[in-house]
Amino acid sequence: MAPARALEGVRVLDLSRVLAGPWATQLLADLGADVIKIERPGTGDDTRGWGPPWFSGEEGSREAAYFTCANRGKRSLAVDISDAEGAAFVASLAEEADVLVENFKVGALARYGLDYAALSARNPRLVYCSISGFGQDGPYASLPGYDFIIQAMGGLMSVTGERDGPPMKAGVALTDILTGLYACNGILAALHQRSSTGRGQWVETSLLDVQVAALANQVAAYLAQGLDPQRHGNAHPSIVPYQAFETSTRTIALAVGNDTQFRQLCALLGREDLGRDPAYATNAGRVAGRDTLIPTLQAEFLNRTADEWIEALRAAGIPAGPVNTVGDVFADPHVQAREIRKEMPHAALGSVPGVACPVRLSDSPPRDDLGPPVLDEHGATIRALGWGARSRPASESEESVQAQP
Repeated sequence: MAPARALEGVRVLDLSRVLAGPWATQLLADLGADVIKIERPGTGDDTRGWGPPWFSGEEGSREAAYFTCANRGKRSLAVDISDAEGAAFVASLAEEADVLVENFKVGALARYGLDYAALSARNPRLVYCSISGFGQDGPYASLPGYDFIIQAMGGLMSVTGERDGPPMKAGVALTDILTGLYACNGILAALHQRSSTGRGQWVETSLLDVQVAALANQVAAYLAQGLDPQRHGNAHPSIVPYQAFETSTRTIALAVGNDTQFRQLCALLGREDLGRDPAYATNAGRVAGRDTLIPTLQAEFLNRTADEWIEALRAAGIPAGPVNTVGDVFADPHVQAREIRKEMPHAALGSVPGVACPVRLSDSPPRDDLGPPVLDEHGATIRALGWGARSRPASESEESVQAQP
């Protein structure tokens, strides 16, 4: 018999689209929750049309690769919530739900009777999660939230990029992904508290709030000295050497985390003199002298190949690794040994490749038997049976989306 999942019996209505909300509900699905994804009839989640690239099958069937990255493990139900009957049906599902996640414009769901006040009155145990670009209040509350705009407004772009280059965004929609993870944590906290209070609550987060919080040490640096942190490219503002270096073959990443590792590095480079130099003896000294130290180190790294350096550095206990392409990642023997790539079932294509849930639980492993759903794939069953045959444990009594990449 298959082991019970950690969130077995938890029922989730996913009214979110694009990335932040779907990322949160996908993790809930990975951990065993029954997630019904409510989609717009005809087109579904916006990301179903975000291609190429596509996964393609016979007879012209296809699925946008973007959609598959954030929607595994869910059931799809196409419902027009702007229609009174459709909104009433979703509200009836919410009466049996444990969690509802939405990222509509602030206040938009109230006109359909699907806001927190209306649904919590019908189901006081409901944990209702709202994800927005700028939050439920404040002067920007009505603005749409796009990951790129939030990276700009939230400070991330100001600290990303080469020192003398322009501000840069991250290569993936990190603000959306981090918001999804924060939202999921809030949902789990609310579910835990409900076990003692018997009541759900409104969980609210926004891309801007998360982006500012996720600046971490860069925020702390600003608060400590009142100066805007600067861009350092692939280098670290507070640790040296902690950056990328060119070798005779390819780029490697090096992370020297303490003074002992620095002296070991100097020995490997044949530059013991640098390790003995009082100017570089401490990390603070190396940060102050990075403009003279780094070019010297870089010249030495060009004398050997990346593979030779990585082998020597790792043998000396100095963290180092190659700067891989995505193709390199999936060819890496460690990634293959960890079985990070997974084939997921798909109703129209047979299967599509994806990535395994990165959380591993010894007694309740994440599920991997449900891939991303075809639009309205489960509609007939859900309309006929509501939540369907899945039962609770005996102890368990058309607006513009606001958070997009």
